[in-house]
Amino acid sequence: MRPLLRWSSNHLVRGFHSTSIQNSAKLLAQERIAEIDSISPFPSLVDSFQRRHDYLRISLTERCNLRCFYCMPAEGVELSPSASILTNEEVLRLARLFVRAGVTKIRLTGGEPTIRQGIFEIIAGLNKLRPYGLKSIAMTSNGIALHRRLPEFVANGLTHLNLSLDTLDEFRFELMTRRRGLPAVLRSLDVALTCLPFVKMNVVIVKGLNDSEVLDFVAMTKDRPISVRFIEFMPFTGNKWDAKKMVPSAELLKMISARHSDVARAPDELNDTARTWKIPGYVGNFGFISSMSDHFCATCNRLRITADGHIKRGNRLGAPCTDPASCTGQARETRQHGRHRRGHQPTNDIAGRLSSFAISSPRSLLSVSKLRSHTRASQRRFNSSGAGPQLSHLDDSGRASMVDVSNKQPTHRTATAVGRIYIPQVAYDLITSTYPVSESVGPLATPEQIAISKARRKGDALTVAHLAAITGAKQTSNLIPLCHPLAISKISVVLTPEVSTSDAQRFSISCRATVSCEGKTGVEMEALTAVSVGLLTVWDMLKAVAGKEMEIGEILVAEKTGGKHDFTR
Repeated sequence: MRPLLRWSSNHLVRGFHSTSIQNSAKLLAQERIAEIDSISPFPSLVDSFQRRHDYLRISLTERCNLRCFYCMPAEGVELSPSASILTNEEVLRLARLFVRAGVTKIRLTGGEPTIRQGIFEIIAGLNKLRPYGLKSIAMTSNGIALHRRLPEFVANGLTHLNLSLDTLDEFRFELMTRRRGLPAVLRSLDVALTCLPFVKMNVVIVKGLNDSEVLDFVAMTKDRPISVRFIEFMPFTGNKWDAKKMVPSAELLKMISARHSDVARAPDELNDTARTWKIPGYVGNFGFISSMSDHFCATCNRLRITADGHIKRGNRLGAPCTDPASCTGQARETRQHGRHRRGHQPTNDIAGRLSSFAISSPRSLLSVSKLRSHTRASQRRFNSSGAGPQLSHLDDSGRASMVDVSNKQPTHRTATAVGRIYIPQVAYDLITSTYPVSESVGPLATPEQIAISKARRKGDALTVAHLAAITGAKQTSNLIPLCHPLAISKISVVLTPEVSTSDAQRFSISCRATVSCEGKTGVEMEALTAVSVGLLTVWDMLKAVAGKEMEIGEILVAEKTGGKHDFTR
């Protein structure tokens, strides 16, 4: 085999050796993985304050489809390179190691975990750890894209959900998140209540903004199994925190008690950060996470792994960690948030690399960093494509990924797409003469009479197709998986019956769609979707008389402005 390759071409020889290197690197990584798996479980994760750390939070991504002002500055944050993010295999392997060390609950967080590629496989992989002691698989989500995926998450093993929702008012929602999407979140809540026995709802309260909605959130617990958790506004990097905007939990409880005098303290879960209260007769309950006014660090049992492989304890100190036991058993954590009020440690600035998370063995010292370095090297070789064109929707490991536009500045963008459907004459005649032209339309006709006359001349098929094209453009991000949802400012669609006599007489309907927005990415896909859906609707309207003879084609972007590469065909 090898001589044949050499005889064929030098290029094939290089390809053969490259494949050999890839296989060797993969084999070495697999050997290290097998060696790690053979190691006995860690000692129980108990720290010097006798807190048993059986709760692990794993961030699956640093990206988010919202820009909530209280956790992210308007200009965004610098994201880790894609190559630094833990792969699905690494997430599951680390989870298995921690479960063997005594972790019984794992929560998937972000960013927004639902935008992570392969999340279904991650949940299913975690579900296989139940024989080792894992009891709970939870997720914290903003709910924007959750309603479509939650049933499958639950089918794969998800048991608990925390839904983040700070307001029930659409205007406030857009103000707080810098995005639209309240109906989608409420739809996710409805789906969650059908899939899960109980749903927790996280609500960050900011004075003068959404504190007037506290009683509305409490009312949601009357007939539904919801636990609303009011969270005090906390300082993070870039969120312009002001103590005057923070509403203490005691003040919120006083407000609720004024309306519900029979409210009573409810028992808390062990190590829970929330203080829970319940109104007699209500199905759900509510509670307070008093991260600023009442410190709960003394009972915190959380360990956190960030998306790029850092680890931190629940105390926010972020000290370096050398192994699962020492990160809890030898560290001297503070037990109050108050110590950090002046220079609060933000959650998006964490020290302590997981890559130095060494696992002791009588034979050798194995570390996640070594495992990852060999895995990454193999992936880089495998995905290397030289200096040729690169697909923007693939990350460094070759997985499909939404293009990051967080650092782009919004501009006025337009795109025009065109297309055509060829139809037989019988269909053309039906479209152009479905209704008789009204003889009453003259120079003195009202605008309404003129509009009715035009609609009759075009016929119902084009009217329906026109509306369908507009609707299709607005639904592009739901139809095309990696398209960004955009706030479209204008959609113009024109469908025109045409007859061509260049060679043989051909009848067609042309469609031209122009879409505009103020955004960070172009609207070519929206224009193309409008044309495609419009033409497909014409097909659907005419298939009874012309199903075998119609032909859709010539769909293309005719013009694009507002981006780096403007053009006109």
